[in-house]
Amino acid sequence: MRRLRRALLGVFCGIVTLVTGLASATTSAQAAVPDRWGFAFVDVFSGVPTLAHQAGSWSSASTVTVSSGATGQVKVAFPGIATSGGVAHVTAVSPNAEWCQLQTWAPSGPDEIALVQCYKYGGAPAFVPFTIVFEQSSGLLPAPQALGYVHFNGSSVATQFNSAGAANTVAAGGVGTWTVTLPGLGSTGPEGGLQVTAVDRAKPARCKVGGWSSAAGAQTVKVICHDATSTPYRTGWTLSYQRQRAITGAAAPPKHFGYTLDTAPTTAGPYAPAPAGINFNSQGATNTIKNSAPGREVTFPKVGYLRDHVQVTAFGPGPEYCNLLKVWATPPNDAVVGGVKCYNALALTPQRFFASYTSEK
Repeated sequence: MRRLRRALLGVFCGIVTLVTGLASATTSAQAAVPDRWGFAFVDVFSGVPTLAHQAGSWSSASTVTVSSGATGQVKVAFPGIATSGGVAHVTAVSPNAEWCQLQTWAPSGPDEIALVQCYKYGGAPAFVPFTIVFEQSSGLLPAPQALGYVHFNGSSVATQFNSAGAANTVAAGGVGTWTVTLPGLGSTGPEGGLQVTAVDRAKPARCKVGGWSSAAGAQTVKVICHDATSTPYRTGWTLSYQRQRAITGAAAPPKHFGYTLDTAPTTAGPYAPAPAGINFNSQGATNTIKNSAPGREVTFPKVGYLRDHVQVTAFGPGPEYCNLLKVWATPPNDAVVGGVKCYNALALTPQRFFASYTSEK
């Protein structure tokens, strides 16, 4: 009888251990943010873009490849990270009044393929260097960290993610205007960073952050879009919200990243945007912004390591848009994003903007 009791006790303990292990595995899986990610600076339109500014959740032997289509159209292949859904953003890198937008992205065999189209102001297509980031996430994050995204296809939410486990919503306003609510990702004051990119397969489109409010229960963001000139336009778009998390949303986040909002674009600087929640640096340093003709220079101290990535997007109620004048620099320990340029039509203009930097490290 004692032997039988010992045997049954052993079986019971084994079952408990198994259940505990499964629960632990489930918890770990739920914390896996993201599932796929990759970024690149596309400085060529056929072949392999610069290796210094591309990285992703693929094998170290793989690289991003690109090829050109019609004028201004570039196909970007992220190797080995094919998945459905996710979100992407692009930023033009040009000394001129030009921008880039997404046409589509989707899995093709083992790769994730994105089509990017760039334009001059007014709508003429043009080949323009650009930065691009893609990521697809699942799971939860412990507050105050937060990550959320939405892909709106022009009529409905195509895909979305919320690290609090809630469902993001989109409400249409007037032509070219939408209100995005990210429940569960709220803060008592402004905290975090935003990126918005137009998604349109057929026509030129620009999208930006038109407004932003923070409350304890949710982040609320106004997205506004315009056509090839400055007319409000109904189109698709992507939006990402980050708080104490890299724009790639990595499950094992890089140690070196930051984001900021230029709240005072007419201030010569250098100045540190406030409040602190909108000016985050993963190494505890203070990001600063200053004039650097013909644009603005953003410095993220102590986080500048190759391979790395930058996105910018305009913020405000008008048709202004922003790009990067040139590729950023990484002198020892710092990331220096020189020449963020914003335009109203063809004219340079002081404009609030969000900037997001991340290293793979």
